[in-house]
Amino acid sequence: MPRVRIVTYNIAHGRGLAPIQGMTSRRRIRATLLKIAQLLAELKPDVVALQEIDENSRWAGNFDQLELLREFGGFEHAVFGINNRRTGLLNLCYGNAFLSRHPITESENIAFGRSQVGEKGFLYAEIDLHGRRIPVANMHLHYGSRLLRIRQLDRFLAYLHNKQLDRRHHWAVSPVVCGDLNNTQHASDATATLLSHLHDYGDYTLHPREGATFPSPLPSRTLDFVFLPPEVVHLKSQIPRVYFSDHLPVVVDFEVP
Repeated sequence: MPRVRIVTYNIAHGRGLAPIQGMTSRRRIRATLLKIAQLLAELKPDVVALQEIDENSRWAGNFDQLELLREFGGFEHAVFGINNRRTGLLNLCYGNAFLSRHPITESENIAFGRSQVGEKGFLYAEIDLHGRRIPVANMHLHYGSRLLRIRQLDRFLAYLHNKQLDRRHHWAVSPVVCGDLNNTQHASDATATLLSHLHDYGDYTLHPREGATFPSPLPSRTLDFVFLPPEVVHLKSQIPRVYFSDHLPVVVDFEVP
């Protein structure tokens, strides 16, 4: 059975542990991203879901962060999901992204709103794993409002339902869902709500099973998750203790029967 490894990681625009965005030099941002690329090369994931990654933003060095990670991490394929665009002197262009060692046969990005700064969204992709289509969704939800998170989740679930009706016959498994949900596994918030709705597709499992991901120096909360579909087997997860962002990455392994 094919073994699959997926990583989800909020890289905080490459600023490392600096508390304020825009106060980190281009040189230091590149150095941090090179450390992340080395980490990914060592972990050898099949797919990486990234949040808070910049395509061309003044506050993050004005360069394509995804291309740097793709090149130095040893990935053949990548796709951006831009949710924030602002031109002019203080240009911004950032969102979510995928890196993959396998072909990305289809992708679509959905921004939840139209804000030029601070907008969230999700990126959907289908990965061709040796002839089997693995659908993966990478999301980033609102950090400050439970109400907005639930509204964003409703939009994602409607999208996923329509995608399932249209694409289910192409998939080897039900969708893998991952990202920074900006809330812990609480009964009245988005993480638990999403898991409950995913059970409509089968017995999904939530990872990591234990451990916290934020803030990375002294993690006390789990904000970053991977939801694995019922068809996959031999599941395990880990949280590498690295300090290249204020979040820790989540690594999951599974097999596709």
